Amino acid sequence: MALLKLGSKSDDIFRREGQTWLCTTGLASDVTIEVGETSFFLHKFPLLSRSGLLKKLFADSSNEDGSSSSLQLHDVPGGDKTFEMITKFCYGVKLEITPLNVVRLRCAAEHLQMNEKYGEGNLVEVAETFLNEVFSNWTDSIKVLQTCEEVKPYAEDLRIVSRCIDSLTIKACSEDILCSETKSQASSDDWWYEDLCLLSLPLYKRLIVSIESKGMKPENVAASLIYYLRRFIPMMNRQSSFNDKTSVSQGTTPSRGSEATQRALLEEIVGLIPNKKCVTPSKYLLRLLKTAMILHASSSCIENLEKRIGSQLDQVELVDLLIPNMGYSVETLYDIDCFQRIIDHFMSMYQPSTTAATSPLCIAEEGSLIGGVDALTPMTIVANLLDAYLAEVALDVNLKLPKFQALAASIPDYARPLDDGLYHAIDIYLK
Repeated sequence: MALLKLGSKSDDIFRREGQTWLCTTGLASDVTIEVGETSFFLHKFPLLSRSGLLKKLFADSSNEDGSSSSLQLHDVPGGDKTFEMITKFCYGVKLEITPLNVVRLRCAAEHLQMNEKYGEGNLVEVAETFLNEVFSNWTDSIKVLQTCEEVKPYAEDLRIVSRCIDSLTIKACSEDILCSETKSQASSDDWWYEDLCLLSLPLYKRLIVSIESKGMKPENVAASLIYYLRRFIPMMNRQSSFNDKTSVSQGTTPSRGSEATQRALLEEIVGLIPNKKCVTPSKYLLRLLKTAMILHASSSCIENLEKRIGSQLDQVELVDLLIPNMGYSVETLYDIDCFQRIIDHFMSMYQPSTTAATSPLCIAEEGSLIGGVDALTPMTIVANLLDAYLAEVALDVNLKLPKFQALAASIPDYARPLDDGLYHAIDIYLK
C-alpha cells in the first residue's frame, strides 16, 4: 500500500483526554475549535498560516481583550478524526497519508482552503499529488474508491470518484485484453471480481457500467455481476433444490442484509446483466430466478429472467428447471406456470412466424425445417427437455390434466422426431 510520510516533529506534543484534544507545547492555547463532540485546544498561528477558512474565521471571531477564541467546525469532511490529522499537518507533526485517509484529507483541505495561497506545499497539493500516484495502482485505487463513501458529496465535487473509476476501468480492460492474449481463459478472467465486492452497490454499479462501456467482454461483466450477488445474497450459493423453499418457509433469515435489501440488490444486478444471449450460463440464470422468487422480486425482474432463460432454453438441464412452487396457494410441487412462460418465450424466438412454415409439407426430405438445421436443432433439444420435464412432474397428484396437456402442446409436432418421450410422460401421468 502506498505511503507518504510528512512532518518531523514527534506527536508527543498532542494529548487526548476523553473528548478533549490538547497541545502540550508549553504555550497557552488561544483558540478552541469544536469538531463534532471533540474540542481541540490549539494555537491560531500554525492554523491560519495554512488555512484560508480558519484565517477568515479567526479574524471574524477575534476578541478585543485578546482572550481565547472559540470556533465550531462541525461540517469538516471526515469529522474530528480528519481534523486531528489536519492539525498535525499544520504543526509539522509526523503524519502518514495512505489510500485509506487521502480522500478525507483532500476533501477537508479543500473545505479549509489549504491551497498554495497559504503556503507552498500545502495540503491540497500534497494530497492531490499522492492521489495521482495512487491511481496508478489497482489495489490502492479500490481502497480510495471505498473511502469516497465517507465524504461522497465532497469527493464527487472534486471528481475523485470519477477519476478513480476511470483509472480502474482502464486497468480492468487493459488487463482483460492482456490476459486473453497471454493466459488461459480459466486462470485470468476473474482476477478483478473479488476486489469489486469491496464496493457499495452504487459505486460498484458505476464502475461495472464504465468497464462494460470500454469494451470488457460481456461474459466477464455478467460473471462479475453474479460474483457480486453471491457475495451479498447467501442463498445464491446454495444448491438449487426443493429444499430451498423449505428452509425459507421455516424462517431461515439471510445473514447479510434484510430481505428488502437483498431484493433491491438482486433487482439492480439483474437489470445490469448484458442482454447478449448466452453471456450468463443458464444454471446461474435459473438460480437467480429461484432467488428472485424467494425474495419476492418485482414481476418485471422475474419476467426479465424468464425471457433470458427462454432465449437459451436449449442449453438448460432438467434439474435446474425443477423450480419449487413459491405461491401462497400451492397446487403443484413445482412451478409449472413459470416453466410454461419460459417455454413460451423460447417459442416466440424460435418458431417460424407463418403457419405454413410449421406444416409437415415444409419439412425438407432430410428432416430439417426450411430455414436451416440451426432453427430445428434448438427446437428438438427443447422438445426432449419438455418431455423429460413432463415425465418428472407427472408424478405430482395435484397436476391437473388441462395444465399437463397445455404444457405438452407447447412444442409443435415437427419438433419431436420421435414421440417416445411424450408417451412415456403420458404413461406416468395416467398411472
